[in-house]
Amino acid sequence: MYLVNGIASTTIDVADRGFQYGDGLFETIEIFNRQAVFLEQHLQRLQTGCARLYLPTPDTKLLVSEINKVCTFAPVMGQAVVKLILTRGAGGRGYRQPDIIEPTRVISLHPFPDYPDSYPQQGVIARFCHTRLGLNPALAGIKHLNRLEQVLARAEWSDPGIQEGIMLDMNDHVIEGTMSNIFYVKNNVLYTAQLTQSGVAGVMRQIIIGLCTQNKLAVIEHHYTKADILSADEIFFSNSIMGIWPVRQIEGSPFSVGPISRQIQQWLARSKFAGVGVAA
Repeated sequence: MYLVNGIASTTIDVADRGFQYGDGLFETIEIFNRQAVFLEQHLQRLQTGCARLYLPTPDTKLLVSEINKVCTFAPVMGQAVVKLILTRGAGGRGYRQPDIIEPTRVISLHPFPDYPDSYPQQGVIARFCHTRLGLNPALAGIKHLNRLEQVLARAEWSDPGIQEGIMLDMNDHVIEGTMSNIFYVKNNVLYTAQLTQSGVAGVMRQIIIGLCTQNKLAVIEHHYTKADILSADEIFFSNSIMGIWPVRQIEGSPFSVGPISRQIQQWLARSKFAGVGVAA
Protein backbone atom coordinates (compact mmCIF):
# COMPACT_ATOMS: atom_id res chain seq x y z
CA MET A 1 0.00 0.00 0.00
CA TYR A 2 1.46 3.34 -1.12
CA LEU A 3 0.07 6.84 -0.77
CA VAL A 4 1.72 9.63 -2.77
CA ASN A 5 0.47 13.01 -1.55
CA GLY A 6 -2.54 11.25 -0.10
CA ILE A 7 -3.48 9.36 -3.28
CA ALA A 8 -3.00 5.62 -3.81
CA SER A 9 -0.15 5.46 -6.31
CA THR A 10 3.32 4.04 -6.96
CA THR A 11 4.38 6.86 -9.31
CA ILE A 12 6.78 9.70 -8.52
CA ASP A 13 7.63 12.65 -10.78
CA VAL A 14 11.06 11.99 -12.34
CA ALA A 15 11.92 15.62 -11.59
CA ASP A 16 11.37 15.05 -7.87
CA ARG A 17 14.38 16.29 -5.91
CA GLY A 18 14.26 13.26 -3.65
CA PHE A 19 15.05 11.15 -6.73
CA GLN A 20 17.39 13.71 -8.29
CA TYR A 21 19.45 14.65 -5.22
CA GLY A 22 18.26 12.73 -2.18
CA ASP A 23 16.75 16.05 -1.08
CA GLY A 24 14.48 14.91 1.71
CA LEU A 25 13.91 12.91 4.86
CA PHE A 26 12.40 9.63 5.95
CA GLU A 27 11.05 7.84 9.00
CA THR A 28 10.61 4.10 9.53
CA ILE A 29 7.82 3.40 12.01
CA GLU A 30 6.72 0.19 13.69
CA ILE A 31 3.02 -0.62 13.46
CA PHE A 32 1.45 -2.77 16.16
CA ASN A 33 -2.21 -3.75 16.05
CA ARG A 34 -2.73 -1.17 13.25
CA GLN A 35 -1.34 1.68 15.34
CA ALA A 36 1.96 3.54 14.98
CA VAL A 37 4.45 3.01 17.80
CA PHE A 38 6.17 6.14 19.17
CA LEU A 39 4.52 8.17 16.41
CA GLU A 40 4.87 11.47 18.26
CA GLN A 41 8.65 11.03 18.54
CA HIS A 42 8.96 10.16 14.85
CA LEU A 43 7.00 13.23 13.81
CA GLN A 44 9.08 15.42 16.13
CA ARG A 45 12.28 14.15 14.50
CA LEU A 46 10.78 14.77 11.06
CA GLN A 47 10.07 18.37 12.07
CA THR A 48 13.66 18.76 13.29
CA GLY A 49 14.93 17.45 9.96
CA CYS A 50 12.65 19.81 8.05
CA ALA A 51 14.05 22.78 9.95
CA ARG A 52 17.63 21.69 9.22
CA LEU A 53 16.96 21.21 5.49
CA TYR A 54 14.72 24.30 5.17
CA LEU A 55 11.83 22.11 4.12
CA PRO A 56 8.23 23.20 4.74
CA THR A 57 6.93 21.19 7.67
CA PRO A 58 3.91 19.09 6.65
CA ASP A 59 0.69 19.34 8.60
CA THR A 60 0.85 16.85 11.48
CA LYS A 61 -2.86 16.02 11.35
CA LEU A 62 -2.58 15.27 7.64
CA LEU A 63 0.37 12.94 8.18
CA VAL A 64 -1.35 11.14 11.04
CA SER A 65 -4.49 10.74 8.94
CA GLU A 66 -2.54 9.23 6.04
CA ILE A 67 -0.53 6.96 8.32
CA ASN A 68 -3.75 5.74 9.91
CA LYS A 69 -5.18 5.13 6.45
CA VAL A 70 -2.36 2.80 5.37
CA CYS A 71 -2.47 1.12 8.78
CA THR A 72 -5.96 -0.17 8.01
CA PHE A 73 -4.22 -2.60 5.63
CA ALA A 74 -1.89 -3.91 8.36
CA PRO A 75 -2.57 -7.12 10.33
CA VAL A 76 -5.26 -6.68 12.95
CA MET A 77 -3.20 -8.40 15.65
CA GLY A 78 0.39 -8.17 14.53
CA GLN A 79 3.22 -5.97 13.35
CA ALA A 80 4.04 -4.08 10.18
CA VAL A 81 6.25 -1.19 9.07
CA VAL A 82 5.29 2.22 7.72
CA LYS A 83 7.87 4.22 5.82
CA LEU A 84 7.30 7.96 5.53
CA ILE A 85 9.32 9.86 2.92
CA LEU A 86 9.23 13.63 2.54
CA THR A 87 11.05 15.35 -0.34
CA ARG A 88 11.36 18.93 -1.55
CA GLY A 89 9.16 18.00 -4.49
CA ALA A 90 9.74 18.51 -8.20
CA GLY A 91 12.20 21.11 -9.43
CA GLY A 92 14.28 21.99 -12.45
CA ARG A 93 17.81 20.83 -13.18
CA GLY A 94 20.38 22.24 -10.77
CA TYR A 95 20.81 22.45 -7.01
CA ARG A 96 18.93 25.71 -6.52
CA GLN A 97 15.64 25.18 -4.71
CA PRO A 98 12.41 26.07 -6.50
CA ASP A 99 11.03 29.46 -5.54
CA ILE A 100 7.81 27.73 -4.53
CA ILE A 101 8.40 24.44 -2.73
CA GLU A 102 5.65 21.85 -2.99
CA PRO A 103 6.90 18.85 -0.97
CA THR A 104 6.18 15.27 -1.96
CA ARG A 105 5.15 12.90 0.79
CA VAL A 106 5.08 9.13 0.33
CA ILE A 107 3.64 6.83 2.97
CA SER A 108 3.94 3.09 2.42
CA LEU A 109 3.11 -0.09 4.34
CA HIS A 110 5.48 -3.07 4.46
CA PRO A 111 5.63 -6.48 6.18
CA PHE A 112 7.48 -6.58 9.48
CA PRO A 113 10.94 -8.18 9.14
CA ASP A 114 11.05 -11.83 10.14
CA TYR A 115 13.84 -11.46 12.68
CA PRO A 116 14.59 -14.57 14.78
CA ASP A 117 13.69 -14.39 18.47
CA SER A 118 17.30 -15.29 19.21
CA TYR A 119 18.50 -11.82 18.17
CA PRO A 120 17.01 -9.89 21.13
CA GLN A 121 17.29 -12.86 23.48
CA GLN A 122 20.72 -14.37 22.80
CA GLY A 123 22.41 -11.54 20.93
CA VAL A 124 23.86 -11.00 17.47
CA ILE A 125 27.23 -11.13 15.74
CA ALA A 126 28.72 -7.92 14.33
CA ARG A 127 31.75 -6.77 12.38
CA PHE A 128 33.56 -3.49 11.83
CA CYS A 129 32.99 -1.88 8.42
CA HIS A 130 35.75 -0.45 6.25
CA THR A 131 33.48 2.27 4.84
CA ARG A 132 33.82 5.44 6.91
CA LEU A 133 31.22 8.07 7.70
CA GLY A 134 32.05 11.56 6.49
CA LEU A 135 31.98 14.56 8.82
CA ASN A 136 29.20 17.08 8.28
CA PRO A 137 27.72 18.92 11.29
CA ALA A 138 24.95 20.42 9.11
CA LEU A 139 23.51 16.95 8.41
CA ALA A 140 24.59 15.05 11.54
CA GLY A 141 21.72 13.51 13.46
CA ILE A 142 18.90 13.88 10.93
CA LYS A 143 17.55 10.99 8.85
CA HIS A 144 18.04 12.45 5.39
CA LEU A 145 17.68 10.45 2.18
CA ASN A 146 21.41 10.37 1.34
CA ARG A 147 22.42 6.95 2.68
CA LEU A 148 25.15 5.85 0.28
CA GLU A 149 27.66 5.38 3.11
CA GLN A 150 25.35 2.85 4.74
CA VAL A 151 24.65 1.17 1.40
CA LEU A 152 28.37 0.74 0.76
CA ALA A 153 29.02 -0.48 4.30
CA ARG A 154 26.22 -3.05 4.11
CA ALA A 155 27.62 -4.33 0.80
CA GLU A 156 30.84 -5.33 2.56
CA TRP A 157 29.48 -8.67 3.77
CA SER A 158 27.03 -11.34 2.67
CA ASP A 159 27.52 -13.84 5.51
CA PRO A 160 24.06 -14.45 7.03
CA GLY A 161 25.76 -15.22 10.32
CA ILE A 162 26.66 -11.53 10.72
CA GLN A 163 23.65 -9.39 11.62
CA GLU A 164 25.10 -5.88 11.74
CA GLY A 165 28.13 -3.80 10.81
CA ILE A 166 29.72 -1.11 12.98
CA MET A 167 30.66 2.15 11.27
CA LEU A 168 33.41 4.57 12.29
CA ASP A 169 33.92 8.13 11.12
CA MET A 170 36.99 9.66 9.49
CA ASN A 171 38.48 10.33 12.94
CA ASP A 172 38.29 6.64 13.97
CA HIS A 173 35.36 7.24 16.31
CA VAL A 174 32.70 4.53 16.55
CA ILE A 175 29.42 6.15 15.50
CA GLU A 176 26.64 3.64 14.73
CA GLY A 177 25.61 0.44 12.99
CA THR A 178 24.66 0.37 9.33
CA MET A 179 20.99 0.39 10.34
CA SER A 180 21.15 1.12 14.04
CA ASN A 181 22.59 3.12 16.89
CA ILE A 182 25.05 1.41 19.22
CA PHE A 183 25.40 1.54 23.00
CA TYR A 184 27.90 -0.03 25.36
CA VAL A 185 28.09 -0.53 29.11
CA LYS A 186 31.21 -0.12 31.22
CA ASN A 187 31.19 -0.19 35.04
CA ASN A 188 27.38 0.21 35.14
CA VAL A 189 27.41 3.36 32.98
CA LEU A 190 25.77 3.42 29.54
CA TYR A 191 27.70 5.07 26.72
CA THR A 192 26.78 6.01 23.16
CA ALA A 193 28.27 8.08 20.38
CA GLN A 194 28.11 11.86 20.31
CA LEU A 195 26.40 12.60 16.99
CA THR A 196 27.61 16.14 16.35
CA GLN A 197 29.63 15.40 13.22
CA SER A 198 27.91 12.36 11.66
CA GLY A 199 25.40 9.59 12.26
CA VAL A 200 21.64 9.35 12.72
CA ALA A 201 19.98 10.25 16.03
CA GLY A 202 17.51 7.37 16.07
CA VAL A 203 14.10 7.63 17.69
CA MET A 204 14.82 4.45 19.65
CA ARG A 205 18.14 5.93 20.77
CA GLN A 206 16.27 8.96 22.11
CA ILE A 207 13.75 6.75 23.90
CA ILE A 208 16.47 4.58 25.49
CA ILE A 209 18.33 7.65 26.76
CA GLY A 210 15.06 8.99 28.19
CA LEU A 211 14.22 5.69 29.92
CA CYS A 212 17.68 5.48 31.46
CA THR A 213 17.49 9.07 32.69
CA GLN A 214 14.08 8.40 34.26
CA ASN A 215 15.44 5.31 36.01
CA LYS A 216 18.65 6.95 37.27
CA LEU A 217 21.00 5.03 34.98
CA ALA A 218 23.85 7.28 33.89
CA VAL A 219 24.17 7.83 30.13
CA ILE A 220 27.21 9.50 28.59
CA GLU A 221 27.42 10.63 24.97
CA HIS A 222 31.04 10.89 23.88
CA HIS A 223 33.61 10.10 21.20
CA TYR A 224 35.05 6.61 21.57
CA THR A 225 37.16 4.13 19.64
CA LYS A 226 37.27 0.45 18.70
CA ALA A 227 39.38 -0.22 21.77
CA ASP A 228 36.72 1.29 24.04
CA ILE A 229 33.93 -0.84 22.65
CA LEU A 230 35.99 -4.03 22.59
CA SER A 231 36.68 -3.59 26.31
CA ALA A 232 32.98 -3.03 27.15
CA ASP A 233 31.01 -5.13 29.62
CA GLU A 234 27.91 -5.13 27.39
CA ILE A 235 27.02 -3.86 23.90
CA PHE A 236 23.72 -3.52 22.08
CA PHE A 237 22.24 -2.11 18.89
CA SER A 238 18.92 -0.29 18.66
CA ASN A 239 16.45 1.02 16.12
CA SER A 240 12.70 1.53 15.87
CA ILE A 241 12.07 -1.83 14.23
CA MET A 242 14.58 -4.17 15.89
CA GLY A 243 14.17 -2.64 19.35
CA ILE A 244 17.30 -3.78 21.20
CA TRP A 245 19.72 -6.44 19.95
CA PRO A 246 22.48 -7.31 22.42
CA VAL A 247 25.86 -8.15 20.87
CA ARG A 248 27.41 -11.53 21.62
CA GLN A 249 30.41 -11.30 19.33
CA ILE A 250 32.41 -8.76 17.32
CA GLU A 251 34.98 -10.27 14.97
CA GLY A 252 35.78 -13.12 17.32
CA SER A 253 35.61 -11.13 20.56
CA PRO A 254 32.81 -12.59 22.75
CA PHE A 255 30.42 -10.57 24.90
CA SER A 256 27.72 -11.50 27.39
CA VAL A 257 24.10 -10.36 27.24
CA GLY A 258 24.33 -8.44 30.47
CA PRO A 259 21.89 -7.26 33.15
CA ILE A 260 21.74 -3.64 32.04
CA SER A 261 20.82 -4.61 28.46
CA ARG A 262 18.10 -6.87 29.87
CA GLN A 263 16.81 -4.13 32.16
CA ILE A 264 16.57 -1.61 29.32
CA GLN A 265 14.73 -4.20 27.21
CA GLN A 266 12.18 -4.53 30.01
CA TRP A 267 11.79 -0.76 30.38
CA LEU A 268 11.32 -0.49 26.64
CA ALA A 269 8.71 -3.26 26.53
CA ARG A 270 6.64 -1.43 29.13
CA SER A 271 6.97 1.99 27.49
CA LYS A 272 6.31 0.71 23.97
CA PHE A 273 2.61 0.20 24.52
CA ALA A 274 2.32 3.59 26.18
CA GLY A 275 3.87 5.02 23.01
CA VAL A 276 1.46 3.41 20.55
CA GLY A 277 -0.46 5.95 18.47
CA VAL A 278 0.39 8.89 20.74
CA ALA A 279 0.02 11.50 18.01
CA ALA A 280 -3.16 9.99 16.63
